[in-house]
Amino acid sequence: MTRVFVHGNPETAAIWGPLLDALRDRGESDLVCLSAPGFGAARPDGFDASPAAYVDWLVGEIEMIGSDVDAVAHDWGAGHLMGALDRRPDLFRSWAADCAGIFHADYVWHDMAQAWQTPEVGEQVVAAMVGTPAGERRAMYVGLGMSESVARALVDEMDPSLGSCILDLYRGAAQPYMADLGRRLGAANGLPRGLVLDATADEYSRADLGRDMAKRLGADLFSMEGEGHWWMCSVADAAADGLIEFWSTLD
Repeated sequence: MTRVFVHGNPETAAIWGPLLDALRDRGESDLVCLSAPGFGAARPDGFDASPAAYVDWLVGEIEMIGSDVDAVAHDWGAGHLMGALDRRPDLFRSWAADCAGIFHADYVWHDMAQAWQTPEVGEQVVAAMVGTPAGERRAMYVGLGMSESVARALVDEMDPSLGSCILDLYRGAAQPYMADLGRRLGAANGLPRGLVLDATADEYSRADLGRDMAKRLGADLFSMEGEGHWWMCSVADAAADGLIEFWSTLD
């Protein structure tokens, strides 16, 4: 069974390194990482970087891999995945995602997202972010919970189109976009089995809302107490065990 991993913002597939190593140590081999346009991959000409465009991209990638995949998503990767589940649930055998709280009707975008969504302010924030020397960016990511090797690879792999894609993506996802997506998924019939990855100290997604969304989606819950946004780096072994246990229930 193919396990497909979709990362978020402002990231590349490098964030999955520790988790993939832990999964391989446990016998997993068919592991595929996808990098969305602008986020570790170039932004194609004419790609508008809207939420719908990223759903188109992910659906196309999964169609090429084949149906019945097990998808694992982080941060905006969860946004892309939930959009794909809303449109083409038949492509997936299962899904696992963190940041489930962002799809709750009560969720308010975090301060940085609101800055990106604000004209002129967002452009200034992005310019400062991409203009920061690479060494300082690596140190920032390490301070936020990434390993040195992951932070170095992430900064080295960032595409120049990252900033423009951030602005277009977040502005297209201003509320009620995410809340409406969450309502549709909560009312949907025939969603594949799901697992909410509950990093309880994630500052970008309210854990209480994420747990409520797990109930609304009929999903299992795997809690990582005290872990933050980059749990796949800090508790890779525990996360690998949780994913494998979940996948074992699908057989």
